[in-house]
Amino acid sequence: MGRKGVVLVPSYMRTFSCIGSACEDTCCAGWRVELDIETYKKYTTIRDPELKRIVDKKVTRNRSNPTNQAYAKIKPVGDNLCPFLNEEKLCSMQLKKGEEYLSTVCSAYPRITNIVNSVIERSATVSCPEVARLALLNPDGIEFDEVEEEIGGKINLIKVMNFSESAKTKLEDYFWELRIFSIQVLQNRNYSVADRLVILGFFYQRLAEIAKEGQIGSIEQTIANFMAIIQDESLHDTIKEIPSNTAIQMELLKELADERYFAGFSSQRYYNCFSAFLSGIEYTLTEKIEDIAVRYQDAYVNFYLPFMKDHEYILENYLVNYVFKNTFPLSGSKDLFEEYVRMVVHFALIKMNLIGMARYYKEEFSIDHVILLIQSFSKTVEHNQFFLNHAYKLLAQNGYTTMAYMAVLIKN
Repeated sequence: MGRKGVVLVPSYMRTFSCIGSACEDTCCAGWRVELDIETYKKYTTIRDPELKRIVDKKVTRNRSNPTNQAYAKIKPVGDNLCPFLNEEKLCSMQLKKGEEYLSTVCSAYPRITNIVNSVIERSATVSCPEVARLALLNPDGIEFDEVEEEIGGKINLIKVMNFSESAKTKLEDYFWELRIFSIQVLQNRNYSVADRLVILGFFYQRLAEIAKEGQIGSIEQTIANFMAIIQDESLHDTIKEIPSNTAIQMELLKELADERYFAGFSSQRYYNCFSAFLSGIEYTLTEKIEDIAVRYQDAYVNFYLPFMKDHEYILENYLVNYVFKNTFPLSGSKDLFEEYVRMVVHFALIKMNLIGMARYYKEEFSIDHVILLIQSFSKTVEHNQFFLNHAYKLLAQNGYTTMAYMAVLIKN
């Protein structure tokens, strides 16, 4: 038992627990599992004949750049399954040796931990079906709570951030102001989700300019100015005047999606969703993109939009969870607008798939399809840093990482 402490969590974490073998998409399949050095050492001492046979054949050390957290790996078998997964879809290692024999990755998943100015934050990835349901299907939106939890044991620690909350001299010192503003905009239901993202784009475009000019001290005033603009209803008309281009949107997004397609899918569930998207817009390699875009727009207007008018909170919750778990806008890049572009790419690819799926399933299109897509997309794309970095480079090399192109990706 670990010691207890106060942890900041999204509201869904208070009710989440693993549903084990009842889960429709086991976390013991679809990716390579890394072993930390302590777990690897335990595995080398195992004497149970069945477990030892698997360890000897399927557990190997990382010979290239090993770390304490990625010291060894478990080779998958069959349909990309963990070799320790038994016929009841339970972990034979845990059943025989106990939870202390699970790796850090296996023990912590789908939970994600960040530490911000000594405050522990816990959230979860929607690549877990149960998390996806709890996090995304709350029509009242995601709230945040301080709860008392055990803080010992194995955790998937992603980031540790330390900054000044009084003498603000660096961009990082404004992290909380930027995070709160971003979540407030994303949860402002006076605007559509697409319009909220456009507003955030203009804000982070301006912030990138402020950072470049060395005017860090004007961040709080910039936030106040944008809050005043958001409250002005004339902003709706301004955003409406921003042109959309369905053909360019679909061409850009399809190019990004093809990158993942030709690299191979780790999730059959996402492959099925992507196939439904292609079938829904009747996509062919030989037809002109402008002709396919007509059907894509038809899918948006007649199938996607009527459904999403009552279910936009799902996309809102996805974005809010993205902001919190990734410590957006300080997720890793020093370029704030790059972080915004990366978030838009996630949103736009999800929306693109849903538009085609809505036309494929027509009247049968449901919340279950939306959860299936977002969960399987997250498992296939969000956990693949190589693809995400490559996708950003592809956009940057073609000059697409501008606010004008982000508006094209966001708006229909």
